[in-house]
Amino acid sequence: KAAPHTMDMLYADDWDRVYSRKTAAFPAPWVTPERKFWPSVARIDNVYGDRNLICTCPPVSSYENDYETSSSSSSREGAFN
Repeated sequence: KAAPHTMDMLYADDWDRVYSRKTAAFPAPWVTPERKFWPSVARIDNVYGDRNLICTCPPVSSYENDYETSSSSSSREGAFN
């Protein structure tokens, strides 16, 4: 329920969870130190933040013109090389 655990949370002096720090850091067998992703923050606004994501990316349509221009010019170049 408190996942994900940040590195700061795991290295804090006090640990009040019923499970170990090792279980918090590596909750599944496939999560190993070499493959671990360390989140910089825990949950934002608890479950509300998980269910109501905010995307700050530009709309997909803003990329369409760039793709059409680059793909048409590269296909023409490839035909002459």
